[in-house]
Amino acid sequence: MNIAIIPARGGSKRIPRKNIKLFHGKPIIAYSIEAAQNSKCFDRIIVSTDDQEIAQIALQYGAEVPFMRPVSIADDHTGTLEVIQHTINELTLSNETNICCLYATAPLITAEYLVNGLQVLEDSNCSFVFSAAEFSFPIQRAFYFKADNSIQMFQPGHAKTRSQDVKKAYHDAGQFYWATVSTFKNDSEIFSSYSKAITLPRTHVQDIDTLEDWNFAELLFKLLQPKDK
Repeated sequence: MNIAIIPARGGSKRIPRKNIKLFHGKPIIAYSIEAAQNSKCFDRIIVSTDDQEIAQIALQYGAEVPFMRPVSIADDHTGTLEVIQHTINELTLSNETNICCLYATAPLITAEYLVNGLQVLEDSNCSFVFSAAEFSFPIQRAFYFKADNSIQMFQPGHAKTRSQDVKKAYHDAGQFYWATVSTFKNDSEIFSSYSKAITLPRTHVQDIDTLEDWNFAELLFKLLQPKDK
């Protein structure tokens, strides 16, 4: 059995009502629900929320909301893993069930990558499969500002290294995480040698934490739409 779990609490601070804010005319959570539906690999699509309006919108787009999330695990300090574990317990899922934690603010996600993630999970002996993307600039040449506003490289040894001579670096794309119930229950480390990553094009990845992020994601979404013939 394959279950999608979409965490979507109501108390977003930086972007109020972020999980149901309209994104190109639809509540942003609708894109995650629809991608899960289009993948045709889920027996159930569950939204975990503490918010009645989010629950109603999730139901409208075809997801299930079999319970309301307790307030005690719907604050700024609650991690995603705790929400997934709560859902697993509420649904009394077997250890062999495949779970996909799918974020509500991932409008660039496609069914194709969800299916790819499941295939990798089932075909390999790994703990997690998650989405990733390549950094657009060599992280080895990153720097930070010190207290006096001067700069300091994180890796000074690479100050003169050519871009083509450093290793490519990747980051979590923040879209989905496949694992079995057993793995989620055991609080396993996602980013380890036992995990595998599905690499997405950079045009399909945008973390949404600020309004600037939101606006950029909308531009990417528009860019990815099929052009009229």
